[in-house]
Amino acid sequence: MARILITGSTDGLGRATAEALLDQGHEVIVHARNPGRADAVAALVRRGADVVVADLADREAVLDATRELNDGAAIDAVIHNAGVLSGPSLLPVNVVAPYLFTALLSTPTRHVYLSSSMHRDGRATLDGLDWTGESVSASYSDTKLLVAAFSAAVAERWAPRVLANSVDPGWVATKMGGAGAPDDFDLGHETQERLAVDPDLQVTGGYWHHGAQQQPASGVRDPEFRACLLEELASVTGVALTER
Repeated sequence: MARILITGSTDGLGRATAEALLDQGHEVIVHARNPGRADAVAALVRRGADVVVADLADREAVLDATRELNDGAAIDAVIHNAGVLSGPSLLPVNVVAPYLFTALLSTPTRHVYLSSSMHRDGRATLDGLDWTGESVSASYSDTKLLVAAFSAAVAERWAPRVLANSVDPGWVATKMGGAGAPDDFDLGHETQERLAVDPDLQVTGGYWHHGAQQQPASGVRDPEFRACLLEELASVTGVALTER
């Protein structure tokens, strides 16, 4: 059985993922933005889940969370599920936090990043981005292209010891997707569960939707852009993605 951290797991796809993995007998660490939101996962904690609290828009809070997690039992996989749809915290939450968790957590050998079909409308550029979250400088689509490109960069740098994949969960009925979203909710979380724990699935560098690999946007596939993205993230955070 594996031990999996799932960010953004108080509701929606993150919570469903946590519930499914607990059902399968895995150890799960759920994540909440603040103590108030942690109350929402009390039922999962009663089932044996651990909980970490951190506002992913706050870089220092993310750093504190990585230190806390590294001091605990070894983590086998991370599902980077947390995300926001709009506002100045788009880059800190959707891109910087997954970068820091990836670079600083010492034990995971699998990383699964939530992207979106909307990444195809994103811009493969680093010009003018405000990584601090003090202003809005990127769209949701931009951030989902960036995180898919980052996933591919991790896969390239850390193969074969670490598996990294990104997932389009589809347009499903969550707070972000809305009640009228047309896609199958269960299919929206099953792929990332399999990528995190299936020992027979050894793919890395994939972009997935509902159990099948797809071709992502050209910016994700561009090795020069991926290299520039890693350099930029290392520069703005002061944390390098070292070799594993």
